[in-house]
Amino acid sequence: MVNTLELVLALLAGAVLVVGIFRSLNLPPVLGYLMVGAAVGPHAMNLMADTGGARYLAEFGVVFLMFTIGLEFSLPRLFSMKRIVFGLGIFQVLASILLVMAVGALAGLGWGAAFALGGTLAMSSTAILSKLLSDRLELDSKHGRETIGVLLFQDLAVVPLLILIPALSKPADVLLETLALATVKAVVVLGLVLFFGQRLMRAWFFHVARQRSAEFFMLNVLFITLGLAWLTEMAGLSMALGAFLAGMLISETEYRYHVEEDIKPFRDVLLGLFFVTVGMFLDVGQIILSLPAVMAMLAALLVGKFLIAGAASRVLGSAQGTAARTGLWLCAGGEFGFVLLSQVDQARLLSPALSQVVVAALVLSMLLAPLIVQASEKIVLRLVPSEWMSRSLQLTSIATQSMFVDKHAILCGFGRNGQYLGRLLEQEGITYIALDLDPERVREAAAAGETVVFGDAAKRETLIAAGISRASVVVITYADTDAALRAMSQVRSICPNVPVVVRTADEVDLDKLRQAGAAEVVPESVESSLMLASHALALVGIPLPRILKRIREIRAERYHLLRGFYRGGEANGEALEERQQIRLHSVVLDAGAYAIGKTLADLRLHELGVEVSALRRQRVRIVEPAVETRLDMDDVLVMLGTPSQLANAETRLFKGL
Repeated sequence: MVNTLELVLALLAGAVLVVGIFRSLNLPPVLGYLMVGAAVGPHAMNLMADTGGARYLAEFGVVFLMFTIGLEFSLPRLFSMKRIVFGLGIFQVLASILLVMAVGALAGLGWGAAFALGGTLAMSSTAILSKLLSDRLELDSKHGRETIGVLLFQDLAVVPLLILIPALSKPADVLLETLALATVKAVVVLGLVLFFGQRLMRAWFFHVARQRSAEFFMLNVLFITLGLAWLTEMAGLSMALGAFLAGMLISETEYRYHVEEDIKPFRDVLLGLFFVTVGMFLDVGQIILSLPAVMAMLAALLVGKFLIAGAASRVLGSAQGTAARTGLWLCAGGEFGFVLLSQVDQARLLSPALSQVVVAALVLSMLLAPLIVQASEKIVLRLVPSEWMSRSLQLTSIATQSMFVDKHAILCGFGRNGQYLGRLLEQEGITYIALDLDPERVREAAAAGETVVFGDAAKRETLIAAGISRASVVVITYADTDAALRAMSQVRSICPNVPVVVRTADEVDLDKLRQAGAAEVVPESVESSLMLASHALALVGIPLPRILKRIREIRAERYHLLRGFYRGGEANGEALEERQQIRLHSVVLDAGAYAIGKTLADLRLHELGVEVSALRRQRVRIVEPAVETRLDMDDVLVMLGTPSQLANAETRLFKGL
């Protein structure tokens, strides 16, 4: 045994190391916390003597998790997705519980234990799946909406399950009375809190916000969250229910987003501690001895939930391909399964050996979840023959749009930025084809006459159908860098000559996108700052020509393709000054030019004050060519400098002087 400080240091060191490794591998950090707990638990190093105290402290992690779920609870959102949430969601959870109860009855498991186990296995990982949907730009796809709807219902279903599971440990003769009493308590508490709490909460937080004290605001959030958790615990219900109610009340105020950001560090750290305590009860030796049972449980979990979710999706009218994707996304376990399993262990509904098997199966399924999602398209194409026809029709639709166009622009994403860009291109008479994964947006835009089609720009066949070999430019409008890199990788593998312009939120990933082959990267933060500055300068009285000149100078420094100024026709002082500024100038190396066969280093153009910003060779544009680049006949050099500097450079290129 070790003292408390040494234990805390050991937990922190283990968490920092393991969670850091898991995050670098894009694996869920919850698995890292479980590994740390398993290492310090009684079945390994046995560093923690008072696991009861640690478990009680870790319950606060569940409290804050349920509080954030309550914060995200939105009646309008539920209403807009009611068919999926209360149709597909109820079907998936109830069918999973009933299936486990049926199998449990055949295996001799009590109905109460089977019910609790079914609720535990029915859960999927909101954290993992929502991030994967966002990263893959599939939040607005059909299977993405179904997945989010089911996850939302699962989050809500945790609340009654947290009430029911402790009651299931009661003797059969008092079980009905216990459940009825718990239901009455829950209804009374819900009624009182929701009826009186909303007005009181809004008025109180208005008073708190007027104090303009972040410390006072945070203290009130903690007091309300833990106070309602204590109130529901005193009423014989779970602390998590009270925290959920607190989140619901605050979600109806205008302070919900502020509260969500403030509470997140508490939630994540304490929830991590909760998973550490769950991991403490993992007996790795026992799991290895029970490995056949673990693998059987894992297979049953994945296959059973896949069939249930897929069948539910089909019943609600989805196509076979969508149903298969929904089933694959939802087949793994989730973090709420561990929350419910801790309640099951406290109620002693399952034997320790079976609990070990369930925990191991949940951990392995969460590890497999990203891999299953990654392979989901290949699996769907194998399982659903009609998907080949659907994919063929989709590609035919894209090819039909691009068949008779040439030197067009391909827009990857048709959100707000893509639509603005499309209108500008249209005004200049430039044809474009937009690819987007939101079926509703595609339907409405296509009906309005926009050349937008449903397609994933990260897929090779989609880009080929869009005529990328004939395109003059590809514009990637995704805000997510990983999604942009996936699309750019496909573009570069098919047609390395086509220039790619990429949007990014800020300058953090600018170098990464340039190294991936982007001709230009446009950070939104830079452009918004320039617009703010231009308006502010105009309002304080700076002349408009000077403002425009300053903005152009800044853009010239940041964007390689926009460097230099163009000659103006005015005779005023500003125009004369501009004539002395740097500009772009293109030079074609004809036969007999001195520079042919020389490298840029040999020419020493930098000594003349000239920079070679780009080189075009056989329709390939090279931005900022390396100094060891050897020049050939018909190369086009794009140089940057003042008129006199450019004249001297041109003389050196042709005559060597």
